[in-house]
Formats: sequence, structure tokens, C-alpha cells
Amino acid sequence: MENCIFCKIVKGEIPSTKLYESERVIVFLDINPIEKGHALIVPKLHWSNLAEVKLDTEKEIETYEELMYVMRVTAKAVISTGIADGANILQCNNACAGKTVDHLHFHVIPRYGKEAVAVPAFNSGAVKYEEGEVSVITKKLADAIKKIIQEEDLL
Repeated sequence: MENCIFCKIVKGEIPSTKLYESERVIVFLDINPIEKGHALIVPKLHWSNLAEVKLDTEKEIETYEELMYVMRVTAKAVISTGIADGANILQCNNACAGKTVDHLHFHVIPRYGKEAVAVPAFNSGAVKYEEGEVSVITKKLADAIKKIIQEEDLL
């Protein structure tokens, strides 16, 4: 899609803080994080929402399978690195559900033991990184994602 911000990130037209990238999926840090380490898992195929996912071709099936797998791996990485005690996985369909980018994506939101669980307000920019913190978190998560994928040997 020509004006889709995530399609532009996929094409390298807009920079992102990448945690993982394959030919089908990209994972990067959210620019308005709810918590430090808040990641987005995005298919490189443009599907507007979950209801529009087509599984008619081998490429579509492989993309969807890898998207689900990498979402799980990213949540596992958030917890295994000690960045957080747990993670919410959130996916919104359409603007009425809080979706702000019309491209299917999943949020992996780090959570900490004493928080109340609530649907977060997107684009609140509630959390700001300290200087150098993005680099540290990016390296931890990217390394953990790579390690988990290698250990599980499923891709």
C-alpha cells in the first residue's frame, strides 16, 4: 500500500529500530511505547486486519505462520531477557478498536509484576527511554529472538 507507514518501514523508506527481520516478517520497537521494550510484529504482506488475512497461497500461509511464531518468540524474549515479568499481546482490528495503522500488526507489551492489567492507550507516549536505553533493549531483544529461533530451529 502506497501510503501505509508499515509498508514504508518494510521497504526501508522510514527508519525503525529493528529487532528481527526475515523475508516475511519484521519486528521493531514502537515509537510511542506503552512500556520499555514495546515491540510490533508486522507481516511484510499488507493485510489491513486479521479478518482480511488471506491464506490462498503458500506465501500467505507461510507469512501467517511465521507471524504467529515470531509473535510468540518476541514475548518469550521479553520475559527471558528480564526486561519484564510478563507481556501482553494485543492486536486491534479497525479504528473503533484502537487501531491507528491500517496494516495488520501485533503489539508485545512488556508488563511488570505489580501493574494492573488494562487495555493501554495507544500513542500516549507514556514511556520515555533514558539515553542509551533503546540500544541496550534493542540488543537484548534482538539477540534473544535470534537465539530462541536458532534453538527451536523451526524456521
